[in-house]
Amino acid sequence: MDIALYVLSAVLILIGLAGTILPALPGIPVIFGGIWLAAAVDHYQHVGAWWLSIIAVLGAIGFIVDIVATALGAKRVGASKRAIWGAAVGTVVGMFFGIPGLLFGPFVGAVGGELLSGTSVLRSAHVGIGTWIGLLFGTLVKLVVSLAMIGLFGFAWLIA
Repeated sequence: MDIALYVLSAVLILIGLAGTILPALPGIPVIFGGIWLAAAVDHYQHVGAWWLSIIAVLGAIGFIVDIVATALGAKRVGASKRAIWGAAVGTVVGMFFGIPGLLFGPFVGAVGGELLSGTSVLRSAHVGIGTWIGLLFGTLVKLVVSLAMIGLFGFAWLIA
């Protein structure tokens, strides 16, 4: 039974790693779930509460950065409050349209919000591109944090 749970843990970690790049999957929480499962199956002998806490805090930071990065990308290029709200709403609505919705939702939301603020189409497009850059930055941070979580887990497992 332990082997099956370790295999499930490895599968969860791999799915989570894919989720750091594919916006439709919650990568960091799934990776943490896989790590926690492996630690629990081992009765926390290799990876105890201290290591799990460090990995959880790192994961929480990565998760938060991923959520706010799109809006910050819009704000960095001087977007209006409506554009920032539009990017956030576009991200949420985009979730219902799969990968294309997650890629284009923040852009469309930011452009729509900026247009509602009365700015030009060119300026609105500039804000939309800033939003996309924020989305890419968030994905990069998610990937780095995910690899750090897996690396810390491996390190903790080896030194115990």
